[in-house]
Amino acid sequence: MLAAVHLGATMLRVFAVILLVLGTGCADRTMTTLVPEALEIGTVYPVFVATSRARDDRGVFGKDRSRTLNFTELKVSVPPEHEAGKIRAASTRPDPQRQFTIAAEDDFDGESEFINALSKRIKSQPKGNREVTIYVHGYNNSFSDGAFRITQLMHDIELPGTAVHYSWPSAANPLGYTHDRDSMLFARDGLEKLLRDVQKAGPTSIILIGHSMGTLLVMEALRQIEIGTPGWSENRLSGVILISPDIDLDLFRTQADRIADLPQPFAIFVSERDRALRLSARLNGSSKRLGNLEDPDELAEYPVTIVDVSEFANSADGHFTFGTSPTLIALLKGAVDLEKAFQSDRAGMAGLLPGTALNVRNATQLILSPALALALPNTQ
Repeated sequence: MLAAVHLGATMLRVFAVILLVLGTGCADRTMTTLVPEALEIGTVYPVFVATSRARDDRGVFGKDRSRTLNFTELKVSVPPEHEAGKIRAASTRPDPQRQFTIAAEDDFDGESEFINALSKRIKSQPKGNREVTIYVHGYNNSFSDGAFRITQLMHDIELPGTAVHYSWPSAANPLGYTHDRDSMLFARDGLEKLLRDVQKAGPTSIILIGHSMGTLLVMEALRQIEIGTPGWSENRLSGVILISPDIDLDLFRTQADRIADLPQPFAIFVSERDRALRLSARLNGSSKRLGNLEDPDELAEYPVTIVDVSEFANSADGHFTFGTSPTLIALLKGAVDLEKAFQSDRAGMAGLLPGTALNVRNATQLILSPALALALPNTQ
């Protein structure tokens, strides 16, 4: 009886933390309203999207899964009143003056048309800006959530080149963790196909970014590619960034072992203050996740750069400091030429970020702090 009461109290605490950390909200975030007038109001970015979501009865990409990839191009508008690190959005009646909006959506008739359109976009850019940045969203994300996030990163941090987004069928529900984990595994083939398609489009370089559960999808897709085409990742990718990775440490090690030669540089952004990952560890019955790694010795055998951003303030859950902390954004934007960083080796990347560096065998730990960031003239 006492055990049952204790279990019930524990589950209530976990549920309370879920609500606090992730928020449930009442709005249907899966609904997307097109706002064509935003083309004349905000700063507009083209976002090329491949998605393993299926369209629902409303015609929007929701939580249902599609066994074939769907391809589209979005025009995403960043509002004039945008503040670095913040994404304001509304599913109905969005205000393009204050909120991120999708101004246009143009579907492609299959994979070949997508590749051709992306190639045309890349070739239209000036030399030196013909890169592609691919973003893979995390758990509890709608179709528009991920599109807005990659656009915000392109805008705030000035990520190089053309934005490509892989949208997998998350339920966009904080209580949908199990659904999302299954959907993430379902989406592996689609991400592999997208990576190969982007390479066919002819960019000068490809940077691959994953967040949260999306980092597990990134690692699974890279592992899968290496089984079929050994050396593909190292030869085709100019860098990988894992942000707040929701991956068990033992699992990450087996993935990295199978990939063998990790693309360089390979950056892992971690924070000891990530409450969402602490909750994930608890739900998964483990003590830690890769994204709240404290001891670099745990990854000493791998050529990775562990970027510790624990000291930067951001949202309540601490789960996306990379994109939500204005101070860190200013540091990344002002102190780092990301294009040069991702054309250099691992040591070169660490040298372009102001922080305290510690080499542990093959790994490098880089501890960033607001004090170091504010000391730079272009982050004032």
